[in-house]
Amino acid sequence: MTLDILAIGAHPDDVELGAGGTLAQLVAEGYRVGIADCTRGEFGTRGNADLRLQEARRAQDVLGVHVRDFLHLPDSMIEPTEDAVLHIVQLFRRYRPRVVLFPPPFERHPDHEAVHRIVRSAYFKSGMGKLRTFDSDGIEQEPYRPRHLFCYIQAYHHEADFYVDITATFTQKMEAIKAYASQVYVPDKYKTDEPDTVLSRPEFLETIESRARYWGSLIGTRYAEGFLTIEPLGIRSLSILL
Repeated sequence: MTLDILAIGAHPDDVELGAGGTLAQLVAEGYRVGIADCTRGEFGTRGNADLRLQEARRAQDVLGVHVRDFLHLPDSMIEPTEDAVLHIVQLFRRYRPRVVLFPPPFERHPDHEAVHRIVRSAYFKSGMGKLRTFDSDGIEQEPYRPRHLFCYIQAYHHEADFYVDITATFTQKMEAIKAYASQVYVPDKYKTDEPDTVLSRPEFLETIESRARYWGSLIGTRYAEGFLTIEPLGIRSLSILL
């Protein structure tokens, strides 16, 4: 299966938090969308790997995403090793996405920064003809390089290079985030004596909404998500804005 867009996160819930509304919108527009989680979030303060997997599948259903892969890299210990880079190269060559969304270069969690470096390296190497990789059936993969890389915004960036109007899919985005009841505040959905985290406090979801509303106000919409560009972003003509 080929994909139009592939979103990559370090942990289950990263993609939903940064780009869930955009992905839901692309699905509604008829594009084929996939998510790849580099870890299962097994070192998180709350929940466990099996529960995070179940929550990720529920979030996938909410967004309507066609494919969700788990790469099983070590949570909280991700490094830009050759093996990790080859995992992403294989993804690019398997799904051949035109656009890739991934974490920004500077972040609160070191796993996010590591995934950024891994994806950047894989993006270049995936197009190298002499780098050989094989699919799960042992068939050699053809070289392929996505057209565009964009970073969704997580914690440290407050302004973006461009914004996507997600007014029509904001409710879906929030429902997908709430699928992670072990991680975020969802009353009566997850009973635990585990410690609170930044995400599990009630005000966290308010912060997500406030930021989406602020970004939306910058472009004259109710809600938006922000993205960073890696390379200059060109358009064929100003007519697309007319």
